[in-house]
Amino acid sequence: MRLLDAILGRSKPVRPDLDRLFGLPGAAISLEAGAGFTPTGRGSVCFASVEGGAFSQLQRDVRELLDADTERGGVPVEFSQDAYGYTWLLARQRPDDVAALVNDLHAVNSLLQDGGFGPQLLCSLIGFQDTAGRSLALVYLYKRGTFYPFAPLPGAAEKRDNALELQMRALLGDDLRIEEDLSRWFPVWGAPGL
Repeated sequence: MRLLDAILGRSKPVRPDLDRLFGLPGAAISLEAGAGFTPTGRGSVCFASVEGGAFSQLQRDVRELLDADTERGGVPVEFSQDAYGYTWLLARQRPDDVAALVNDLHAVNSLLQDGGFGPQLLCSLIGFQDTAGRSLALVYLYKRGTFYPFAPLPGAAEKRDNALELQMRALLGDDLRIEEDLSRWFPVWGAPGL
């Protein structure tokens, strides 16, 4: 950090470490053993779209890469836009194959980053559910290099189960780098994969 940045209170952003996504299969085991949450087999990547041919080509490349197994029964990826204009890519794998889902999400993040679109990446998430029907997502904040749990209350319009989120933070502390600043635990209402 330079002197002027220090004087003005600016800090250097944390360099994202996409390999942290590979901690999710271990976290999935902890969630199932410690809280009864099992993977849904759905995960997504959120990014800000950019106009232009290079970004459109990159989206086609992502689709081609992840849809390569559709002839063997794989489910094609889906792109959608949320109310804020962010693009979501939804990937699906068998619920018992968290590693394959993580590989898909890592590939998307890596392609976007390597293509020069890293600043457009916002988050990735993997969905879980328990026998009571409660949903939980483990959200990876790309720019922070950290995870946090997001637990919407079932049947409630945009309300969170804060107690469950804090329990999951304690449960997953050894598996993942959890975001310490709770104000950065952003809600991802209606996110594909949740």
